[in-house]
Amino acid sequence: MHIIMLGAPGAGKGTQADILSQEMKLPHIASGDLLRRALEERTDIGLRAESYMDKGELVPDELTITMILERIHRADCARGCIFDGFPRTLHQAEVLEKALGEQGKTIDRAIYLEVPDEELVKRLSGRRLCRTCQTPYHVIGSPPKTPGKCDRCAGVLYQRSDDREETVRGRLAVFCAQTAPVLDYYENQGKLVRINGDLGIEGVAREIVSALKAPTSP
Repeated sequence: MHIIMLGAPGAGKGTQADILSQEMKLPHIASGDLLRRALEERTDIGLRAESYMDKGELVPDELTITMILERIHRADCARGCIFDGFPRTLHQAEVLEKALGEQGKTIDRAIYLEVPDEELVKRLSGRRLCRTCQTPYHVIGSPPKTPGKCDRCAGVLYQRSDDREETVRGRLAVFCAQTAPVLDYYENQGKLVRINGDLGIEGVAREIVSALKAPTSP
């Protein structure tokens, strides 16, 4: 089964994709993680993507598509996978559909997590990461025991440049403009399922499982 997790930055796509990945025993393919790994390893794609990510802009299709298509051809994706953060543009959606079609496969469901913009800004602008072990924290929801220090390794916590409030609002605007056609694309195929992403982690997970058990629209 091939499932797409859609939603604005901060909607909880990664968390829900992780839960679903464990439940269904399918690999979780997160475009953001692939890009950050490429950036850390200073690969050609990572270096080219760096300037876009720092400004909160979408990485050009050609870079993201190259990484995703390489990933889905690995052996662990034979039974399917869960896409997180991809596709983000109509072109990406069409290329993915063609690539899967060549293998006799298709997208089964596109799950869209809907969360109010102000809640998304609060979630993202309060996020902090450990520079040493990358453990995530939130200044309100899950603060460290000692301000500015990681509970696990005592590393220094930092805020990603694309999590600053002004950048977050820009990211949301970009998402709205460029991803809306993707929602229409899957809705027209009867594969899009809209989920209230403001129900808490467990509540959202239950809604997703129920949606996956329901038949697709004709």
